[in-house]
Amino acid sequence: MNLDNLTRVYFIGIGGIGMSAIARFFAQRGVAVSGYDKTKTKLTEQLEKEGIPVNYEDNVEFIDKDANLIIYTPAIPASNLQLAWCKENNYKVFKRSDVLQWITEAMFAITVAGTHGKTTVTTMIGYLLREAGMGCNAFLGGLSGNYGTNYWSSDVHTAVIEADEYDRSFLKLSPDIAVLTAMDADHLDIYGTVTGMEDAYVSYTKNIKHNGTLLMKHGLHRASDLKATHVLTYSLQNDAADVFAKSIVMKDGGYEFDLVYKGEEYSGFRLNMGGMHNVENTVAAIAVALLIEVDIESIKKVLPDFKGVKRRFEYVVKSDRAVYIDDYAHHPEELATLINSAKLLFSNKKCVVAFQPHLFSRTKDHAEGFAKSLDAADEVILLDIYPAREEPIDGVTSELIASYMGNPNSNVLSKDGLLKYVEVAPIELFITAGAGDIDKLVQPIKQIIESK
Repeated sequence: MNLDNLTRVYFIGIGGIGMSAIARFFAQRGVAVSGYDKTKTKLTEQLEKEGIPVNYEDNVEFIDKDANLIIYTPAIPASNLQLAWCKENNYKVFKRSDVLQWITEAMFAITVAGTHGKTTVTTMIGYLLREAGMGCNAFLGGLSGNYGTNYWSSDVHTAVIEADEYDRSFLKLSPDIAVLTAMDADHLDIYGTVTGMEDAYVSYTKNIKHNGTLLMKHGLHRASDLKATHVLTYSLQNDAADVFAKSIVMKDGGYEFDLVYKGEEYSGFRLNMGGMHNVENTVAAIAVALLIEVDIESIKKVLPDFKGVKRRFEYVVKSDRAVYIDDYAHHPEELATLINSAKLLFSNKKCVVAFQPHLFSRTKDHAEGFAKSLDAADEVILLDIYPAREEPIDGVTSELIASYMGNPNSNVLSKDGLLKYVEVAPIELFITAGAGDIDKLVQPIKQIIESK
């Protein structure tokens, strides 16, 4: 597909974080963009403010009949009337992943895949390239804390893209530099087995362009199966990796550290984000920037002003008395890292975690893992499972997670019950976590904590 020849594009499921990034990409190129989504959200409202019409009724009358490309998300059900009509009437209908494939084929592409950390790493790479003066076109799976958007453009022929493993989307990409952060089991409703998911990550690396580079986390399972012309490994502190941090010091809720890159040591980096895992994410992002010859001093200069990604270890309230962190964590490993990082940074505070499980299938697959991760908190509040695209599964509820927990200080509450808890309980270190709609409670919780 020649993207330069497009004049009108219609999106089915335009409000998704990945879809809206592509919608912005076309709109900023002067293409007439419009679309449908089931529900009005802050993201769709922002698209409308940017001049992109959005309709919220699954009615074929709202389709842009003059569109020369229809893009849909795999999360759209087969019963969707607009999608069925476009297919029946022989429109050019493609998935979001197809568009990203065309972009990676047309540009110098940096893609970031992995079960954890990919949104932060992608955002940080894009930020470093933008602020250090090189520029890039960034397609993110979250909202940048610095710019408040999931997409920005540049005249530079470079794209930084979050590679989504859902629906095997990332297997269509053709990167020049591919980052792989983790290969932990997830989306088993799609991949079937852990081996099936690992096979997909192996295939992801096989799509790296000739003479391209794979940057992968040191110690990944099946590392010997991951191929590229050039391979680099990164780690938090393991000096067996090609890139790693050393002399890490926790300070004021962030970190100061030195970096070793291909045997050369560079000192004086400052990260104003919580979580040791974010130091490791930073190591990966800096490694990519150095691979494409971004000036190291420029990286040091702009890194302290990186504000992370919305809902990735985001400080909502931070004072001597109370700290409130909100995070997207929806996998046991992510949840364990979040809780342990927060407790390490604020070891003198009682840690209370409110967690909303995401998807019945994921809860079924990882109930014991969630329980083990949550046991690290001093107190746990579980909300009902957020179903997203799924129907309920018999016996799979938040109580299933609670039944595996060893921590006696755990309760299952409604959203209203959670707000009432925050009103009456002393708050020292409070965390909300989950990929569902728990984010709608963030501002009410913040207001309650600040009013106290």
